[in-house]
Amino acid sequence: VDPIALSRTYVPDPAVVIPVGFFVKGEPYRLWGLIDLDRHLIGPTETGKPFYLFGADRLGRDVFSRTVHGTRVSMSVGLIGVAISLVLGIVLGGISGLYGGWVDDVIQRSIELINSIPTIPLWMGLAAAVPISADPILVYLWITVILSLIGWTDLARVVRGRFLSLKTEDFVIAAGLDGCSRMRIIWRHMVPSFMSHIIASVTLAIPTMILAETALSFLGIGLRPPVVSWGVLLQEAQNILVVSSAPWLFLPGIAVIVTVLALNFLGDGLRDAADPYEY
Repeated sequence: VDPIALSRTYVPDPAVVIPVGFFVKGEPYRLWGLIDLDRHLIGPTETGKPFYLFGADRLGRDVFSRTVHGTRVSMSVGLIGVAISLVLGIVLGGISGLYGGWVDDVIQRSIELINSIPTIPLWMGLAAAVPISADPILVYLWITVILSLIGWTDLARVVRGRFLSLKTEDFVIAAGLDGCSRMRIIWRHMVPSFMSHIIASVTLAIPTMILAETALSFLGIGLRPPVVSWGVLLQEAQNILVVSSAPWLFLPGIAVIVTVLALNFLGDGLRDAADPYEY
């Protein structure tokens, strides 16, 4: 600690050497929740020695382990949220494009109303409605549902456009004349015909969900401790003084960047593969 500026500076201590190896013994754990193991990919060869690959936070907790653990929460919010949005988007978009008329008008005006509201304030308003004293699991559920109820609009419009172009095709008309119900025509005949496009759209929507959860948790109105997510971990990096003295606390943000870029590249590749003649 600098006696004049009272700032904390971290420097290496060459006198303390901790040997590190691969597949070393350590704390026991259950692989995939099924197999009891005590071997770790990398760690100190001497039992009981500290080993923080990404450093430690102000409470002495391993940032790397918490980042890996938070991956499950942040990714599951994106995947579950997109799954719910997928169902809402296909059903409402399919009904809008297949029925038309006043049903189409009601669904499309609802989509325009949701899209006209600024996203961040809408997220903040809905997330703030969750009680602070609520159980963390309940908060996790509510955040997932909130993101899903807002994220279905773009997919619904895509599905509606496809349905408008497909509902006059011969196989759709034949299915209707054969006595198939509307829901059977939607799920059995029309949706499989552009499933590749839906997969690409869903892949591109997952990063948006992840960023939304991270932003809400970073602002303190999303997931809260003891739940660990990337947004919760980045709360430690809100103060510029903390980042200047302990920059490794911002490393969970690197995980967000890498994941979002990877999913965006995957979505672009799937979109190009689904429609190679678009460009």
